[in-house]
Amino acid sequence: MNTSSLPSGAEGADGPAIRIGAFVPLSRPGWVAAGRHLLAGLELAVDEVNDAGGVAGAPLGLVVRDTAADPQRAAAAVDELAGLGVSALAGEYHSVVARAVAAKAHALGLPFLCSSAVLDALTEQPTEWVARLAPAQSHGWQIYAGYLLRVGHRRIAVAIEPSVYWASGARILRDCLAPHGGTITELDVRSLTPMAVCEALVDDRATALVLLVGHPEPAVSIVKSVRRDQRLAAIMIGAPAGQPEFAEWATLLGEDGAGVSFLRYLPDRLSPRGARVETALRMRLAEAPSFVAFEGHDTVLILAEVLRSHGVDRAGSARPWSRVAIEGTRGKIQFSRMPGISVWQWAWSPIQIVDRDPAQPDRFRTLYSS
Repeated sequence: MNTSSLPSGAEGADGPAIRIGAFVPLSRPGWVAAGRHLLAGLELAVDEVNDAGGVAGAPLGLVVRDTAADPQRAAAAVDELAGLGVSALAGEYHSVVARAVAAKAHALGLPFLCSSAVLDALTEQPTEWVARLAPAQSHGWQIYAGYLLRVGHRRIAVAIEPSVYWASGARILRDCLAPHGGTITELDVRSLTPMAVCEALVDDRATALVLLVGHPEPAVSIVKSVRRDQRLAAIMIGAPAGQPEFAEWATLLGEDGAGVSFLRYLPDRLSPRGARVETALRMRLAEAPSFVAFEGHDTVLILAEVLRSHGVDRAGSARPWSRVAIEGTRGKIQFSRMPGISVWQWAWSPIQIVDRDPAQPDRFRTLYSS
């Protein structure tokens, strides 16, 4: 799906529209629910910027490309968008896709603000062209590992699919748990049915199962099988990547989907600005906005400020990130260089560990907040 928020050749008071290339997963095998929320946030912020006069009198527009979780498709789209003359790139949810976009953006000298992907190594080398709003995986997943330890889990199994992202997550959990006597057993879901996963959990005497797998499948089938196995009635299920955040999880799993803890990048209380944005996003989505929608909204606010301050010419925007300081929907956003992170990083967005309340699965409970 290729779309634009402005018709080709649209003009503002002071010249043609300023275009931002937006990468969003809007079709399978991409996580479509996440893409829908991300796009809603991006589009809402564009409308707000334009209602306030645009950027230097020119309207802001999105040129949207559906990545479908395909890195090669996304990399080709970067070349296409650069040829169309976009001033910056934004978005993406899937880490492997964002990594492909970041590499191309670095090579072309095109500013890219990554909204939601968390993989630490977005680029192979340090770059001035790429910044990120979402917390790095090593930061968020260390917090999740600490939570597992605090609630008494040291014998943990992970249901895992092959992926750089999932492998990185498993490694972070293992490295954090091992010094405290914790163990990780990997269950490769390519060779195990959901019922076989249950048998492995019983054999391993695991007290927690962490889902490092795609949504809806095989995550939904695994959860259903575990919930129906009386031998595993006491086991905790976790999904740090955030599968339970979206309404589709509750629709597919109902009560079975409650009590599955995950990482969520929201503060305990939104600022007045965040509350106004939440209301507007809820109207657009016809459901409660996820943290991904807020990430999309903040992305456009930042890029609009960068374009105002440094101009729409790429060369003028080469090193803008260190001077960003804006109030986003979830706190004050500034970027810095963090050890082991090759891109400019907001350090750090608020992080919660939440689950869906077993007593009311459409409501979230905050289990931990940092």
